[in-house]
Amino acid sequence: MRVYRKVIILGLAAASMTPANARPAIDGLTDSAGSITGSGIDSQAGSALVIPKAPGHLECVPYARTTSGIQIYGDAHTWWSQAKNRYATGHAPRVGAVMAVQPYNNSRLGHVATVSRIVDSRTILLSHANWSVPGKIERNVTALDVSPANDWSQVRIWYGPARGLGTTHWPVSGFIYNAKPGTVRDLGSTRLAAAAAPVKMAPLRPVKMAKSASARRSDPIGAIIAGAY
Repeated sequence: MRVYRKVIILGLAAASMTPANARPAIDGLTDSAGSITGSGIDSQAGSALVIPKAPGHLECVPYARTTSGIQIYGDAHTWWSQAKNRYATGHAPRVGAVMAVQPYNNSRLGHVATVSRIVDSRTILLSHANWSVPGKIERNVTALDVSPANDWSQVRIWYGPARGLGTTHWPVSGFIYNAKPGTVRDLGSTRLAAAAAPVKMAPLRPVKMAKSASARRSDPIGAIIAGAY
């Protein structure tokens, strides 16, 4: 009996000496079936970005570094200015790029989030941390472009407690790409707006038909369409 008691005491002592940072990550990227998990309208849509595992509780900045590979440090609102002459930047979302959200309302330090998928010209999926719940990681959540010019200068972002897109129009500085400056083409607000505009079709020109009967008989279908047969 004394031997068992000694073993238990030694086991408890060893457990108390184990460092806290030695515990495994508690928030992996996939569920038991191997599917990418997340919240949002498009949570089951999957992702084109392979997101490495990370601890379950993080600030947005270290998580954005982990998911994008962009090595910028400091508060989120400084990322856009720090990226100048270091990384390519632009106003079009791309998978793996970091969206830089400006300070607004109760967000005094700004926010950064990694684009994990492009759904359409107005919708992307984000993977980020410290947004809906302090320190919590959210993967593949929806962000909707609500800017009048479709230039991604204003977005609404999925907010977990509300189970839907938040009502705030968050101002966005742009997207930071993990590439050298000048190597990624920036569509810019003007080109994005033009791309989103309806395509204008050129007016149809009236078909000139020959006056002779032989000409009408040579192309009766065309003449019927033109109303000249």
